[in-house]
Amino acid sequence: MAKKTVASLQKGEGRTFSKVIIMEKSPKTGAYVFKEEMVPNDAVKDALK
Repeated sequence: MAKKTVASLQKGEGRTFSKVIIMEKSPKTGAYVFKEEMVPNDAVKDALK
């Protein structure tokens, strides 16, 4: 399924976005949670802060 999503983003305006995956530790359980979001290429460094 991920390949289909990535392939569809390679056409047209999709190239101006990047997928950012952030790993955070849950305060309740202590387990790690992964948060995914699509951000414009210009805002990748800000999303990782």
